Parts: sequence; structure tokens; C-alpha cells
Amino acid sequence: MSQCCLLGFKWSGTPSGKEESFEAVNTYIAGSNKDAAIIIIHDIFGWTFPNARLLADHFAEEADATVYLPDFFEGEIVSEDMLFDPEKSKKFDLMAFIGRHGKDTFPTISGCVRALKEKRGFKKVGAIGYCWGGWAVFQLGGLAHPSIITQEEIAAVKVPVQILAPEHDTQLTPELKEYCNKTIPSLNLEYDYQYFPGMSHGFAVRADLNDDAQKKGLERAKNAAAYWFYTRLH
Repeated sequence: MSQCCLLGFKWSGTPSGKEESFEAVNTYIAGSNKDAAIIIIHDIFGWTFPNARLLADHFAEEADATVYLPDFFEGEIVSEDMLFDPEKSKKFDLMAFIGRHGKDTFPTISGCVRALKEKRGFKKVGAIGYCWGGWAVFQLGGLAHPSIITQEEIAAVKVPVQILAPEHDTQLTPELKEYCNKTIPSLNLEYDYQYFPGMSHGFAVRADLNDDAQKKGLERAKNAAAYWFYTRLH
């Protein structure tokens, strides 16, 4: 991950879901479908970030699913002030944060996914991850501008995958984009690669809604993900 993971904009709007404990993890939940569920693996701003919650609301309605947005940072909150204060962003020790919240989080993430089927009775479960959450979701199916993803993880994917790929991304590099598009089609999996010219890392969850190009990119990404979920969960 890099400092680009701390850039972006906070959206206006009031999330309409609820908070509850799910598998002993604080979780934002939107929607009421009893058969189809979506789990969102958040970016560095975590489960309380309004943008992530507003996306959960959209997916609940547009994909007709119950959407879960758990806290995978064990209560640690990265201040949204980073988005507005470059000095705070510069002082933030990103690598120390990743050291506390690395890929050893996956058992918690996969445990939540299993619980959606085994304990809450959902027949189908989809997942989407943004930035930090992308590496985990590669193993679950569907992602947007992932960080800390490796070629080995790409080659090991066993589930249908959608990638929302911005043109400018220091994490999902041109080399990794090329590797995805060469490797995943050979795995006999459903694969949807959506390329977003002019967009930068973080656009699908932290776009500037006052910028027409970013707003259109965000809307296209949100619609593509919602359609992906709707057609596979029903």
C-alpha cells in the first residue's frame, strides 16, 4: 500500500442501515434479503467510513441483497481528516498500520463469510473489497482497485472475479493488470475486467463527486458491481 490509499473525498448523505455485532465483530448491515448476502471488505478508512456505508446501501437496493460491512481493524479507526489534511496524511505511519492489520486478518474475514451461510442461512454470498480489502476479496470473488495483491494470489483464485481497474494505480500496476488478464481467463472462471480510463486508485470509494469524470467513473463502477452481484446471487 502507499499514500494514495489515504487520498480521496468524503461524500455527503446519511447511511440508512444498522449496526450490530456479527461473529463478535462490529458490523454495518443494510438490506433485508434472506437468501442473498454481500460482504464488503473496507479500505483503510474502515467500517465507519460513510462512503463505504452509502455503497452498502446502494448494493442492498440495486443488487437486492443484505449487505454486511464488518470492522476488520479491531476497533482501530483511521481519521477521515486524512482526506482533508495533507500534513496528517504525511505523518500517518501507513506501514506500521499494515503491520497491525495485515493478511493474517484473513481467517476473520473468511470466518464471517462462512457464518453468512452456515449461521445466517444465506444461500448465496458475494464479496467486494476496496483498496486494503482487495487482496482478501480476490479469494472470495469481486474487487475494486486492490492493494498488496500478488501474482501468486491471482493465479490461485478459484471463484468468479470482477476487477474494477483504474488507469492510474501504483498498487494494481500495469504489469499486474496484464497478469490478471492473461492468467484468470485460463482458469475457466467467470471473469469481468472493467477498465476506467483517467481514474486513479481509490476512485470507486473515494471519488470527488464535484468532478464530472470521477462521478461518472464511480457511477459506472457501482453499477457494474451491482449488476455483477444481482446476476450471480439470484
